[in-house]
Amino acid sequence: MGSLSGGNGSIWGMGFFHSQQWNSKRRRKRSNGGKEGKNSNNASKSSQVNATGGADYRFPLKQAMTASSLALTGDTIAQLRDRWIKNKDNLPNPLDPKDMIGALLSQHDWLRSIRMASYGFLLYGPGTYAWYSYLDRCMPKQSVENVLMKVVLNQIVLGPAVIAVIFAWNNLWLGKLSDLPNKYQKDALPTLLFGFRFWIPVSVLNFWAVPLQARVAFMSMASIFWNFWLSATMSK
Repeated sequence: MGSLSGGNGSIWGMGFFHSQQWNSKRRRKRSNGGKEGKNSNNASKSSQVNATGGADYRFPLKQAMTASSLALTGDTIAQLRDRWIKNKDNLPNPLDPKDMIGALLSQHDWLRSIRMASYGFLLYGPGTYAWYSYLDRCMPKQSVENVLMKVVLNQIVLGPAVIAVIFAWNNLWLGKLSDLPNKYQKDALPTLLFGFRFWIPVSVLNFWAVPLQARVAFMSMASIFWNFWLSATMSK
């Protein structure tokens, strides 16, 4: 939980909830007036920013929307691929592109797509952005050692967390929370080990060359390919 706390016990940098700081600020504001009060207020704001590693928390809407749209794209491609493999012998011949798309989309599982999109918007986008921000605050220098440490932490902390959360999110939507332990036992470890081969080189590139603001988008785009495996695993 420390990775989400911003270093001082706040949730993702929400310094507003530091009651002692806030009360102290109110007392200074009441006891001082005019320019002196303004300077004190500015100093208090500056100290609060420094203490929490950033200003009051704002939901990362851009990153959440990016993660949601790309999760939706990845799931749609995965579903189309699965239906193409299952139904390619039953498609009309000669094959008209419009007929093919219509036949494939007519069987689309829209609830599954909404499930993946909501996971990206509510969990993956905000969560990974907070994680990458935390890593950058802890290791701001772009050295080889720091990049390697971020990659290692990404695999041993973020990787298992993402798999645990998405399996739980999927089973919650399906009303199968009682089956979650069996799902973890059967599929979580193979999925994690398979993911190491894909995500380690992607993470190296992400931390070495991609700026913080674009990291969620970059990893979400990589997730389009990863979703081929993940969607199939969750649908077993």
